[in-house]
Amino acid sequence: MKLFFASQQMAHQPKQYMINGRITDPLENPARAHTLIEALTQLGFSQEEPHDSGLDPIRAVHADHYVAFLQTAYERFMQLPNHGPEVLPNVNAYQGAGQDFAARPRPRPTGILGQAGWYINGLSCAMMEHTYASAYASAQTAIAAADVILNGARESFALCRPPGHHAYADRAAGFCYFNNAAIIAQQLRKRHDRVAIIDFDTHHGDGTQAIFYTRDDVFFGSTHTDPSNYYPHYSGYADETGAGAGQGTNLNLPLSEGSGDEAFIEANRALADAVVKHGSTALVISAGWDAHHNDPLSKLKVTTEAYAEIGAVWGAVDLPAVIVQEGGYSLSAVAEAAPRFMAAYQASRRKS
Repeated sequence: MKLFFASQQMAHQPKQYMINGRITDPLENPARAHTLIEALTQLGFSQEEPHDSGLDPIRAVHADHYVAFLQTAYERFMQLPNHGPEVLPNVNAYQGAGQDFAARPRPRPTGILGQAGWYINGLSCAMMEHTYASAYASAQTAIAAADVILNGARESFALCRPPGHHAYADRAAGFCYFNNAAIIAQQLRKRHDRVAIIDFDTHHGDGTQAIFYTRDDVFFGSTHTDPSNYYPHYSGYADETGAGAGQGTNLNLPLSEGSGDEAFIEANRALADAVVKHGSTALVISAGWDAHHNDPLSKLKVTTEAYAEIGAVWGAVDLPAVIVQEGGYSLSAVAEAAPRFMAAYQASRRKS
């Protein structure tokens, strides 16, 4: 299996992240990618630098004005008097209910402080000098992994960092700037009428859900920690089933805090059944390893063995597939869970 990774992704090394009211070092850092590369190359994966496909596949998912913000934000922020070391929002735009945006759309701000609050959700997406270049390289990694599927490969792995599933069409969130899974799915739509994205990261893929929520050609299914007391808090509930043409093509299976292997595995099996029912002909797997009980962000009790079990589940789904890296912040857990998942996935593929 080809493992796509762009070396430019390592240049994203922000120094600020807020958790529980405290600014600290970001959990999303280059060591995660080093760990995955070492673990997966030992399984025989062939590492490959992605080609540059330009901005068109990114703009097929993300708004032009948002891309332009990411391209220029750091330079503009550094021109502020008494600026900090990285771009972070002072304020955030109100996104609440009761506003008729169609009848009274709000003007987008033109100043960098207003735009930072418009385009960056919260304090987990600090932007340093190389953030845009790394996010762009991460997206190119995703595109290359999709393109080999379009050219006949059965599976590929996109080792993307920064990750992507919290990024909206026009907003960065949760360590994510470009939504790599969404970009892959949109790229696969060039030859596949119906594509599925499933997400077993311990955090709901809110950005991915939002991008496809009103579409029936892309199914989104996720199992994750109950968001009523967990990031991203505002989406990922079981009653979110899609809207308009997308009604019935969104499935969330939230897990209660403390859930273990059985619930995690059964949720993945239910998602696999839903993919088949959707009639998808290609699959994107947003793979996060942070449900593992050793992860610093996990509130679940999932073990390494469960990742082997769900690897077999997804390997048995007989569709061309791209596996794209999302979360996972314990290096020891990542080093165990990812290769166990992939070994079981490949073994199951050989049987199907």
